[in-house]
Amino acid sequence: MKNYSTVVLGKETDEETRCSHFHSESDRIAIKFKCCNTYYACITCHEELSDHAVERWTRDEFDTVKAILCGSCRTELTISTYLNSGSRCPNCRAAFNPGCANHYHLYFKMDEKQTK
Repeated sequence: MKNYSTVVLGKETDEETRCSHFHSESDRIAIKFKCCNTYYACITCHEELSDHAVERWTRDEFDTVKAILCGSCRTELTISTYLNSGSRCPNCRAAFNPGCANHYHLYFKMDEKQTK
């Protein structure tokens, strides 16, 4: 049974955290934004629904901060666990969209080697 106690904000979100901006089968993660400690379905949802600028997570927070929510099983993942997941939830094995890697720099302050 899924734990829906974690609130995810977004435009037209479904039960797996997809929104009107990203809604393919594998778009099933939400991101907790550092600036407001709130889960949003995507950065565009944050921009449309919040009243403040995005603050990105820093490298020293990757191993300790749980900032990714699997929309399938509702497990919260550290940033490092998510980045090293091979685009699959380590808990339920649901596929994550590998294209999300193109947007990491919007959420996380990435090292040069991690952006290639």
